[in-house]
Amino acid sequence: MSNNLFSSYTLHNGVTLKNRIVMAPMTNFSSNDNGTVTEAEVNYYSRRSHGVSMVITACTYVTPNGKGFPGEFAADHDDMIPSLQKLAEGIKKEGAKAVLQIFHGGRMCPADLVPDGDVVSASNIPATGENNPVPRALEEDEVEAIIDAFGETTRRAIEAGFDGVEIHGANGYLIQQFFSPHSNRRDDQYGGSLEKRMAFPLAVVDKVTETVRKHADFPFIVGYRFSPEEAETPGITMDDTLQLVDTLADKKLDYLHVSLTDYQSKPRRGVEDLTKSRLEYLLETINDRLPLIGVGSIYSAEDAKEAFATGVPFIALGRELIIDPDWVEKLEAGKEEEIVTELNKNRQEELVVPDPLWNIITNTPGWFPGIK
Repeated sequence: MSNNLFSSYTLHNGVTLKNRIVMAPMTNFSSNDNGTVTEAEVNYYSRRSHGVSMVITACTYVTPNGKGFPGEFAADHDDMIPSLQKLAEGIKKEGAKAVLQIFHGGRMCPADLVPDGDVVSASNIPATGENNPVPRALEEDEVEAIIDAFGETTRRAIEAGFDGVEIHGANGYLIQQFFSPHSNRRDDQYGGSLEKRMAFPLAVVDKVTETVRKHADFPFIVGYRFSPEEAETPGITMDDTLQLVDTLADKKLDYLHVSLTDYQSKPRRGVEDLTKSRLEYLLETINDRLPLIGVGSIYSAEDAKEAFATGVPFIALGRELIIDPDWVEKLEAGKEEEIVTELNKNRQEELVVPDPLWNIITNTPGWFPGIK
């Protein structure tokens, strides 16, 4: 089975990926205060780009009021293109395709990171939990401006030399906030029925793909990441997501990417058979129209083989590539027993992890295996 992980795959647009292993997008908190990429970040990505077929970067914000994290790099204006170019080159020179994840944090943005503390969302519903800001509902013209901003950021990614973009419609950020009945209580064209809640995500997809047609003179990858369910009531159900995925699978996308903490996880509601995994439902719905990337708690070679055996065409590794940047090469060379699956606190320099990310990892017990 592991040999199949090293078979190539040609996407709809003609781009061939050398194997079925992708670096998952992970926030790294390590950019400069002005939104430019640091040398430490470029080195971090380069160190992990020689084995995988594709690297999906940490998310970058498309407008100033979309910044979701301290130390997040920017792509919201043309002055950022040289910074983005450094990141693209650092990944590509090691042999992986470089994909820029583009996003807007919406109501998840800390007020101190956005201009005038003006946190925005689909509606004025705060995220669940304590001390979350009450967002301001976006006006229709502001919604359209953000859709346009996703297109402009895609143009910058093309000009910076990236091989593609991933639209971040997962993990509770703005695109998901429009799709969710919890965060979207609008009664205009962008809210209400399931179809209307899909309007913003689909408009972003259309704007991005239109931008690629207009500006890319080479095959440019467009992917879309989504979360299958929300815990809140009302909230996104598995059935809602299957309807969204069914619609996305007919769009001019190159892949879909499901955000899961565990690739074996099962639906909580919205479908008849709760014993089938979310991946099984998704693969059935997509029905080979485009590839799905599966992710979540893949550390050992055995984990990877089991995840790949579900039929998912690609697996994404996140935390494991921080723990062992040589994971792919070790598996390919048949040195599975040499794969490291717990983080060694004394190896920061060797692992090439920037200080801000390292400090968060080593001070968050339970997030990474080996950190207690």
